[in-house]
Amino acid sequence: MGAERHLTLIPETKAETVVWPVPFKDGLSLLDGYRGRPTVVLASGDPFWFGAGSILAGRYDREEWRAFPAISTFQLAASRMGWPLEKTTCLGLHAAPLSQLRARLAPKARMILLLRDGEAVGTLANWLVETGFGDSDVTVMEALGGPRERLRSRKAQSYDLNDVAHPVCVALDCKGAGSVMPRSAGLTDDWFDHDGQITKRPVRALTLSALAPRPFEHLWDIGAGSGSIGIEWLMRDATLTATAFESNMSRAARATENSKKFGLGGRIHVVEGKAIDHLDDQTIPDAVFIGGGLDEALLQKLWGLLPTGTRLVANAVTLESEALLANWQADKGGELLRIELAEAAPLGRKRGWKSAYPIVQWSVTL
Repeated sequence: MGAERHLTLIPETKAETVVWPVPFKDGLSLLDGYRGRPTVVLASGDPFWFGAGSILAGRYDREEWRAFPAISTFQLAASRMGWPLEKTTCLGLHAAPLSQLRARLAPKARMILLLRDGEAVGTLANWLVETGFGDSDVTVMEALGGPRERLRSRKAQSYDLNDVAHPVCVALDCKGAGSVMPRSAGLTDDWFDHDGQITKRPVRALTLSALAPRPFEHLWDIGAGSGSIGIEWLMRDATLTATAFESNMSRAARATENSKKFGLGGRIHVVEGKAIDHLDDQTIPDAVFIGGGLDEALLQKLWGLLPTGTRLVANAVTLESEALLANWQADKGGELLRIELAEAAPLGRKRGWKSAYPIVQWSVTL
């Protein structure tokens, strides 16, 4: 079994040949029908590097299969370009949004990208122009390692190829004056679409520090607003996940769109509604942030639901919520931090300090 292009490369054989259907998942039940019979599945290059290997291995008992990897597309592409693979980002974007690249776009960055088809290459070029990286060099590689291998290079802003055939990958050498996303916690607020309901940059950086994300952890972002805390949590490591709760319908939709813009939509689940009404149905978190909807009932609910070791961070602005956090900190422990920020602003013909509302932050491990 294999894609038609794979089967055409096989010399004359007496074996039965079966074309793997599209979409890929339709072929799995077809393959199940051959269980117990000697069966070969053909896949491109290394099937365990953005390939079908892990899907098939997880479907059958370990004693039922063996894998014989060949040179990966990434190895072939790097050898054609002369790039050091350990310094090159390698991604499979067959079904993933191009926005997954946004945090990686920077002058001098190099990437090898597996794409769905020729049309996707044109979409990539247009997207690079829109993000300010239209001067990037795009090398289109078709059928690497096969008899119809072909390489062609264009600038993204002058991309004009309309005959690119599958399978295809792109070697991308990033150039341009587009905005580069910092690696630090606390992105400037203009990276997010918001209506003013957003944890501001300095407070967000302090909040992420208090949440202390670790690989493979899950976050509850309660009162998500624009989703900025959950999004920045996810950006710390590719294994992190999050659930965001937002009672305002338009803000919940905005948080979802923001997550998609950062290419993180598959790792965050936005729940519309009052958080306390939905907590019982969600994946238990390793950390919780309360940025809105803070009250006694919510804290009582969390304390009764969350396991020992869960980290909780809550930000308060009003006197009432400050008093609530002070009482809970006196009873449960943890740390209280008062954050007071001021920015220089015009004051007549001169300048003065314009203070923001102080924020009290409680961080505690249950």
